[in-house]
Amino acid sequence: MSIRPLDGITVVSLEHAIAAPFCTRQLADLGARVIKVERPGGGDFARGYDTQVEGLSSHFVWVNRSKESLTLDLKQAPAITALKKLLKTADVLVQNLAPGAAARMGLTPEALHQDNPGLILCDISGYGNNGPYRDKKAYDLLIQSEAGFLSVTGTPETPSKAGNSIADIAAGMYAYTNILAALLQRGKTGKGSVIDISMLESLSEWMSFPLYYAYRGANPPPRNGASHATIYPYGPFKAGDGKTVMLGLQNEREWVQFCEVVLENTALAKDERFDRNFKRNEKRAELLQIIDACFSKLTSEQLIARLDQAQIANAHLNDMEGLWKHEQLKARERFTEVATPNGPIAALLPPGLNDSYDYRMDPIPAVGQHTDAILKELGLADSEIATMRASGAI
Repeated sequence: MSIRPLDGITVVSLEHAIAAPFCTRQLADLGARVIKVERPGGGDFARGYDTQVEGLSSHFVWVNRSKESLTLDLKQAPAITALKKLLKTADVLVQNLAPGAAARMGLTPEALHQDNPGLILCDISGYGNNGPYRDKKAYDLLIQSEAGFLSVTGTPETPSKAGNSIADIAAGMYAYTNILAALLQRGKTGKGSVIDISMLESLSEWMSFPLYYAYRGANPPPRNGASHATIYPYGPFKAGDGKTVMLGLQNEREWVQFCEVVLENTALAKDERFDRNFKRNEKRAELLQIIDACFSKLTSEQLIARLDQAQIANAHLNDMEGLWKHEQLKARERFTEVATPNGPIAALLPPGLNDSYDYRMDPIPAVGQHTDAILKELGLADSEIATMRASGAI
């Protein structure tokens, strides 16, 4: 087996839902040992979101492979004692509990660093560990709203949320990269660090060009459904067989090619109504009539063939079934299997082909599957473990 970048690194995570589990799953992909602390009984509440994947939750199976499940009732002293003992030798603690919850359990940076100066602490929350919004509840959709994402996504009439948990994913990605940076920093200084990740700040960074487009009070880009807000033609178009094809033009050279090869209308390329992007953007309805007149005579595959011939960027409008069957993913062998308590399931390998190691793709744990083994590692006797189980501490 090849050596992975995070082999030998132990991560303890007080996690639930998506943001923290997505962060720690990526650390596990790189070889880290991730110990997921869950509530006795039901565990991470994301386990119960749905039963779409062989009776398991679609959210949970995505972000929880390659982890060990340790159940602890952190309201009980023996459970807290066991957790603190575990953290004395851990490398990273990730948590996305309610603001202040970790501190109330005595898990402050000062206390933890006294026992383990090299420990990296990563807190993930909706709004960060200070400021007027610190204690405000924060779910993914609410952060999409606060960060302005809804204001630029959807149709002119109706704002729309992202179809996935984009604010959680953004926070999980920044937690992941900050932890990797902190591990490198620790290699230079020997000391751990404290990381404060905010979902609002993570998604605000991803607001990218719309934020600057509205610089100093300028009008923001309008909502245009699946079409680009400021470039045209760029978005979904119907072919004659009723299927939708996505296409995008980025410059005037491509506009000429689009007219000559795709629309077979050379004169249109020189039409002063449409010879610059800002003009095409202003006259979308007028240009759409011309495009539709051509596209209605073509099947989606004929249209894609013309777009490819003209070297115009294009794509199929895939659904989830189309993605599972995507020939490019299959050609690059991007699917594998992971084990679950209910049998093996298909899984995408993490993005990024690296020729020096293989990603870790180990099983998704059952609730508390590794509790006894981990507590024995910490030196607890069978009788102590039995007492904790009898009291509901594990």
